[in-house]
Amino acid sequence: MKKLLPLSRVIIAISALLMVSAYFVPLWRILMWAPQYPEGLGMKIWINNITGDVKIISALNHYIGMRHIEVSMFPEFKYMIYIVAFVIAVGLLTSIINRRYLLWVYAILIVASGIAALVDFYLWGYDYGHNLDPNAAIVVPGMAYQPPVIGTKQLLNFTAFSGPDVGGWIFLAAGILAIGALVMELYKSRKTA
Repeated sequence: MKKLLPLSRVIIAISALLMVSAYFVPLWRILMWAPQYPEGLGMKIWINNITGDVKIISALNHYIGMRHIEVSMFPEFKYMIYIVAFVIAVGLLTSIINRRYLLWVYAILIVASGIAALVDFYLWGYDYGHNLDPNAAIVVPGMAYQPPVIGTKQLLNFTAFSGPDVGGWIFLAAGILAIGALVMELYKSRKTA
């Protein structure tokens, strides 16, 4: 089994340790602006919580038939801390055990986790924005209010933005480091072949 370059081991360890930040900083954010809220409203999504103007946003959404936003509606919050811990552990073990196949596992885990998180967020947003109470105070026939997964979207008189927060950018950096180490390893093996 092929061993890793010393530099790759350091990069992988840094990548894994960067993800520890997920327990201390928000991963994602949702911002909303409207004429009646020019200063904006915001929510921050953490590894196991939602903070910010959640009550105000939830009350506004309720007028158009959306459910109230509560931590309990996200079962992911119960196991995300363990998934992130597992990915961190695989990264650190890769650096310690010093085998290239583990680097493949680690890089695939990071990429798969990121894709799974975005798909999960899309599915939640679709359900939240389409399954509306037909007896809501404001009903616009045929209108759905799915928030954007990434980027900006107009929802009635609100402009909504969704994107990575500090933790999301750190996760992206950790993934880039892991993939960079993998590319470096593949380049080294082609050069020596």
